[in-house]
Amino acid sequence: MNISRENLDDLNLLIKIEITENDFAERVSKQLKDYQKRAAIPGFRKGMAPMGMIQRMFRAEVVANEVQSLLGESLYNYIDNEKLDIVGAPLSNDEKTGTVDFAKGTDFTFYFDAALAPKVELAWDKVDTTLYQVKVNPKDIDKQVEEVTMRYGKFETPETIGEGDYVYGKAVELGKDGQPKEGGVDTFVSFSLSTLKNVDDIQPLFVGKKADEKVVFNAGKAFSAADIEKHFHLETAAAKKFKSDIEMTISGCSHITPHELNDELFAKVFPGEKVKDVAAFRKLLSKEMEKSNNEQAQIVYVSGVRQSLIDNFNSPMPEAFLKRWILSRGEKDITAESLDAEWEEKYVPSLKWEFVDGELNRMKKLEPSKDEVIAYVKDILSRNDQPVEGETAEEKEARLDRSARGIADDEQSVRQIVDKLYVQNTFALFKEQLKPEPEKVTMKEFMEKMK
Repeated sequence: MNISRENLDDLNLLIKIEITENDFAERVSKQLKDYQKRAAIPGFRKGMAPMGMIQRMFRAEVVANEVQSLLGESLYNYIDNEKLDIVGAPLSNDEKTGTVDFAKGTDFTFYFDAALAPKVELAWDKVDTTLYQVKVNPKDIDKQVEEVTMRYGKFETPETIGEGDYVYGKAVELGKDGQPKEGGVDTFVSFSLSTLKNVDDIQPLFVGKKADEKVVFNAGKAFSAADIEKHFHLETAAAKKFKSDIEMTISGCSHITPHELNDELFAKVFPGEKVKDVAAFRKLLSKEMEKSNNEQAQIVYVSGVRQSLIDNFNSPMPEAFLKRWILSRGEKDITAESLDAEWEEKYVPSLKWEFVDGELNRMKKLEPSKDEVIAYVKDILSRNDQPVEGETAEEKEARLDRSARGIADDEQSVRQIVDKLYVQNTFALFKEQLKPEPEKVTMKEFMEKMK
């Protein structure tokens, strides 16, 4: 066997593989002998048909199978041994290969088109992305305390609506004549009366109402544009202009009595922490909030740096080969016409990221290891673990380890964890390369910037 390649240009290759009969004769002979043993041919007892007949009947098929198998093995071994950083997969060049006659031929020559990944030079000097450090203030903690007491509060479904209750029902948009508007909003909505924009004006319309009763209110006065978009499933632009009256038929309501700030609540929210008082509880909440917010800030930073690296990656790509390779996969709804139409907007950014991501992974392995995933899951389990009576520290450690490994084995369950750790590893690499100076912002400022 002989394998060679021709560099058509900086990125495109033509790989030539010459296979002689000596390369596959032994494999073919073995397969034909197996066929002879198993073949049930009329006029002969099983396994007694002459080898000449077996060859006439099956040789071409066996040669084709063995040559194709040998071809695949040889091609990828060659790519691996030559350390060729190819994109996609080699594609058969049928024009140069021509028609292959496995029945009569003994020596075969095959040609494959392949392409190298473009050279990636990461433009770190052009990255201008801000890393935010989010600080919480006492008002943020007050709001979080309120949310936590509600989350762990007593849930009830009273017959009549009270102040601050959560209400749900069918909302229908009304026209100027006070009748349901044709083609207007007609959907099921649910919201808390405490979140209304004009609570003092709108909430009294609901208080005291029961299931099947109706309430008419103005959407623009009741909700912000963001809430209108969410509740009525409108596009952002349409939500900003939506000022119609709404007739809501009440389906029901729910009421939550906030949990008291006591030892029972502290233990529920922070099991194992032994929180002594409200001040310690607020301090732990503040710590958790800052951690969560700064994880979000890291995600935003990673996204911004990544986009900058993509935008500044301008090395030429083997476009013709990539298009042909994408079409060769036979994916549904992808045609040559649709591929050309969506190439710049959809495919090029995705391919650029693959090349950039590949270079980043050569600098540092970003995909978390199984041990990293297990350690992360184990940490979560330990923080929420309930003591088992009579269990030693060693037994607890072994139990948590078994549970963590069981969860980590389920790829579906840990997909979000893997993604999170991938972002953390990417952030560590970006931080090492760029050494950003964090800009301190409040939670409110951070949310505004994210908009």
